[in-house]
Amino acid sequence: MTTVEFYFDFGSPNAYLSHRVIPQIEARTGATFEYVPVLLGGIFKATGNQSPATAFAGIKNKVAYDGLEMRRFVERHGIAQFRSNPHFPVNTLQLMRGAIAAQVAGVFESYVDSVYADMWERGRKMDDPEVLRAAWSEAGLPVEELLRLMQTDEVKSRLIGNTEAAVAKGAFGSPTFLVNGAELFFGKDRLRDVEEEIVRQQRVRERA
Repeated sequence: MTTVEFYFDFGSPNAYLSHRVIPQIEARTGATFEYVPVLLGGIFKATGNQSPATAFAGIKNKVAYDGLEMRRFVERHGIAQFRSNPHFPVNTLQLMRGAIAAQVAGVFESYVDSVYADMWERGRKMDDPEVLRAAWSEAGLPVEELLRLMQTDEVKSRLIGNTEAAVAKGAFGSPTFLVNGAELFFGKDRLRDVEEEIVRQQRVRERA
């Protein structure tokens, strides 16, 4: 079985778009993508990186081209629900702690699906505590349990640990993918390469 670690932060629209395509790759290859919550701000701080909106703001035509590539990706994969979040950038610290809390509470998959939809389909301001509570309640998530767990040292430490481990493995942003702990890929536009690497490794195992 091939495992792909997917280092994600809800604040990245490209990580959301990857999330929407991952099930297709899993269905075609039989691989499993392991979602690893990280804090993108922590990765940026550790690596000296910046968000594309900041890094490329002064480069003529670069932002427009990035938008073109995003539209192409959306159209290629039929992700009609995608919308830019009008509140971007959104502080995701609580959301990412919430993701760890959701793992502890056993509601991780539904949490990820609902929060991604709130961020990049419904355009909610998810760093507003009241908006966050209402969204989680609407999704049927255990709001009070998640809020309690988010304040525990265990959850906070796990998020820090995930982030530090991602950097140690070569990550400098999100989405980042690590195939079987060996081959690193960055960006939604590398998902085709990720799939090719999955297939390559499977063929090597079949011949062994």
